[in-house]
Order: sequence, then C-alpha cells, then structure tokens
Amino acid sequence: MAKNIQKIILFSVCLAFLFSINLAKPALASGASLYLSPPSGTYTVGTTFSVKIKVNSNGQAINAAEGTLIFNPAEVEVIKISKSDSIFGFWTTEPSFSNSLGNIVFGGGTPDNFTGSSGTIIAITFNAKAVASAQVNFSSGSVLAADGKGTNVLGNIIGGVYTLKAKIIIPPSEEVSPESEYIPLATPEGAPVAPVVFSFTHSESNKWYSNNNPEFSWKASSDVTAVKLLINKIPTSLPTVLYDVPITEKKIEDLRDGVWYFHIRFKNEQGWGGILHKKVLIDTKLPEPFEIKVNNEGDSANPSPVLHFETTDSLSGVECYEIKIGEKDTISITVADVKSNPYKIPAQRPGMHTIIVKAFDMAGNSTTATTDIIIEPIELPIITDFPQIVQLGDILTIKGNSQYPEATVRIFIKKEGEEAITGDVKTDKQGNWFFTHSKSLDKGTYQVWAKIIDDRGAQSNLTEKVTIAVSLPAIIKFGEIAIDYLTMIITLVALIVVLVLIIFYARYQVTLWKKRIREETKDVERVLRANFKSLRKKTEKQIEYFNKKPGLTKREREVHNKLKDALKMSEEFIKKEVEDIKKQLKK
Repeated sequence: MAKNIQKIILFSVCLAFLFSINLAKPALASGASLYLSPPSGTYTVGTTFSVKIKVNSNGQAINAAEGTLIFNPAEVEVIKISKSDSIFGFWTTEPSFSNSLGNIVFGGGTPDNFTGSSGTIIAITFNAKAVASAQVNFSSGSVLAADGKGTNVLGNIIGGVYTLKAKIIIPPSEEVSPESEYIPLATPEGAPVAPVVFSFTHSESNKWYSNNNPEFSWKASSDVTAVKLLINKIPTSLPTVLYDVPITEKKIEDLRDGVWYFHIRFKNEQGWGGILHKKVLIDTKLPEPFEIKVNNEGDSANPSPVLHFETTDSLSGVECYEIKIGEKDTISITVADVKSNPYKIPAQRPGMHTIIVKAFDMAGNSTTATTDIIIEPIELPIITDFPQIVQLGDILTIKGNSQYPEATVRIFIKKEGEEAITGDVKTDKQGNWFFTHSKSLDKGTYQVWAKIIDDRGAQSNLTEKVTIAVSLPAIIKFGEIAIDYLTMIITLVALIVVLVLIIFYARYQVTLWKKRIREETKDVERVLRANFKSLRKKTEKQIEYFNKKPGLTKREREVHNKLKDALKMSEEFIKKEVEDIKKQLKK
C-alpha cells in the first residue's frame, strides 16, 4: 500500500514538473511584437540612459517594420539615435526625432529574412530632464511578414515607463539595467490585440490626480469571451482577476497615494491577447504647511517688500504658487522662481494689504498661507500756488514743492458730476514742481488735489482738495477790437427778432398767393368742365349714330369703341388733375 502511495506521489510531482516547464515556455504564435528594452528603470535627472526598440517575430520570418514613439519632452529628451546594431540594412523612413513635438519615427527593412525574439531595430539615448514617471509609448507600428505580400503580422506593442529621480542614488537592486532584455509575452495568432482603455477620471497617464477612485472603460469586440484585470504598482504585471462574462468598465475605490498600473487583456477562441498597462498617478495629500516672512529692508514705507516662502510635497511635488494681494488679480509663479529668488511684490499703495499664497502640487491639491503687511505713506506734496478763478479758454497752472527731488507728482482735477482726470509732473532737484494742464477746461467748478510717487513707487496720501472756478471772460477780443458780452447778447437778440419778422412776412405773402391761385383754379375748373361737357355731348351723338347704324363695318366698329374709351379716359384724367391741384393748394 505504501509503495502505491509513493508511486502516486512521484507521478504527481513529475506531472507538475512537466506542466510547469510547459508554462515556462513561450507560446509559439504568429503575432509579432514591437517593444522597448528595458521596459522600465530608475535614473537620476541630468543623466542619460539608453532604450532599444526591438522586435519579436514569434517564429515568423519578417523583413520590415516601422513605427512612431511618443514621449513628454518636458520629462525626457532624445540625445541621439543609433542604427549600428540594427537588424535592418535599409530605411524607408530614416530614424529621426523631434524634442519639440515629443516623437520618434522609424521605418526599415532587410533583404534577408529575420526570425527571432530580440531583434534590435534602433537604440535611443534619452536625457532625464525632470522628476517624473516618464512614459514612452508606441502611437503606431507595423511588422511585415516575408511572405511576398507584406502582410502586417504585428500582434502587440509595449512601451516603457522610466522613473526619473532628483539626484537620488537608487540601490542597484532597485534598478533595471539598460542592457537587460525584456521579452514580452507571446500571443497566439488571431488573439485580441491590447485593449484601448478610456478614463474620464484619470485620462492622462503622466498627470497626477487627487481623485483616488479611478474609473476605466473599454470596448470589447463580439468575439471576446473573457477579460482579466489587475491594478498594482508593477509596470508590466500580468492581469489575474478573471471575468468569464466580459465586462466593459471598472471602478476602483480608495486607492492609496502613489503610482499604480491598471492591467487588462482580452481572450477569444484563439487565446489570451495583448496586455495594456495604463499608469495611474494618485496624490490626495496637501503640500506641507508653510509661513510667509516679509522683509521690508528696514523701511516701513517700502512699497515692494520681499516675501520669503517655500514648501514641499512628498509625492507629486509642488507645481506652482499663486499670490493674491488684496483685491488685485492672482499672480502665478513657478517653483524655480521661488527657489532662485525671494518674491518681490509689485509696488503697493500706502495702507494694510492682505497677502494670500497658495502652494499647488501636481495633483491640484493646495495649501494656503496668509499674512498682512502695512505700508506707511511718504510725506505729502504741498500745493503753494493755484488760481481760484480761471477764465474760459485760459490754461490752468499749479505750483508746489515737496521733500523728494526728481519724483512724480500726480495731479487730480475733477469737475462736479464727472470723473477725475489726472496729469503727472516731475519735481526738480530741489523738490519744486510746476504743473500746466494740457488743455483749457470747460466752464464749471473744479476740485484739485495731488499725491507724490518716488522712484521706488512709494506713494504719499492725497492732499486736501482746493476749489477752482472756470467762468466766462468779461469781454471777447477779435484782433484789436474788444466786445463785452452784454453787447453781443443784445446784438444776437436783435438779429433773432428781425429773423422772426422776416419769417412771418414771408408766410403772409405765401398765404395771399395761395388764395389767388385757388380762385384762379376754380375759374379754370368751371371753364374746363363747360367745354368738356359740350365735347361730351358731341361725342355721345357720334357714338349714338354708330349704335343705330345697322351693319357696321369692322373699321367703324373700331372707331366706335375708341370714341367711348377716349371719352371715359379724358373725363377721369381731368377730374384727377383738378383734385391734385386742390390738394396742393390746401398744404
């Protein structure tokens, strides 16, 4: 009995061993793959690293491949592209790159067939520019079989994700050597390609989000029979959570902060297809609290004190700061600006100002710090000389002095019921100033006041207001002739009276003329009607003659009809013209 049990155990172990060997073997398939080697790695900002574009023909003979890679030029930039170890000898699209557009294109072939799992197409040298999880992906690609037809046998494309650290030495055990080989999992011929996944909550793979409940959706063709999913922190994991009935969306709740990868693949009758690895960046933590320190350089009237502030964010990093001073517009400044130079605020007016600084991390989380500053005014300018009355047409001039040489005095001039207008004048080396308004003022009462602004932008308060009246002059000069206003007014009134009399006389004459015309029109109408009546009788006799005459000829009938029409038209025309004349005379 014991021997039988030993045999059964030995057989089970052998069977398990053979099964594990079978699983370890890559599946032979005709679906070729384009992939990056290495698919991941950790590098220091400012250093370079190499990535190779490789092809796995999966047992098929191929002779050409092409593709386009995309990357974020703010995170990495291409230093060079090498073709020295390429399996291709000629190029339909010369390998090239654009660091402004963030892409790499290539297209090559070989007169000899290539079969293998690790054929190098080109090698790319990147420079790490910024702290990020830099993603390099294929946006398009094709692999052509050496079958004489150029059949595209590409079944899977796999990009890479590279962690870029800021001057941090990563232990060797955590690094992926640039020379290490990554061979993607082969897929059977006819198996589904890697799914295309959408996310309305986390649409961009290289963007941090404060939402820790990502939602994903995808479309599955009718031949898909199952779906596998997984989310973890490993860039190239195999999805393991099986859904025998295919689903088309998934919401994952309460993910912890950090870098995650959502993995998905489809299955159909031919087997499991390509895998999509979608990166998800989550940061729900606010930047660290901070304080604002104000340095007015020992001058309480300094209009532009310096602000010192800085904070950190342990995960996504601080992206920018926003500063708001009082009710003014918000100003956005970069982290680099804060690190290199303390922030000097724009010149402010005297008084108390509330300063609000918000620090934003890459996920949009913000921490706020506030402080109040008081800016004292400088000494007031003095208005020493101004006219209390200005005659209309004269130019306003104002004199004054101050403690500040070569400063700007701003003059405010306001008419009752209107907005104030301003003008500037510079003080001389002794602080004196003389203001001349650019044009004459309209008649009315004005208030005038001033303030001074030094070369730093520091300002005084406003001076007390003085009142100036602009009035009409007593006389007006025309060359050597002077006429007072009373004489002008009497003359104008006399002219207006004469004009009114002329108008009344003209209307009277027109009325008499119309009366005469009406009488004459009536006489003409009576004569016209009498003559027309006589003509009508004669014409009607002629018409009556034609009516009584038997057997009229065609010509006589035409004359008969025309006489009737002419008589009717003439009567209507005379009546209309007489009525028109009457209407005109009534106006």
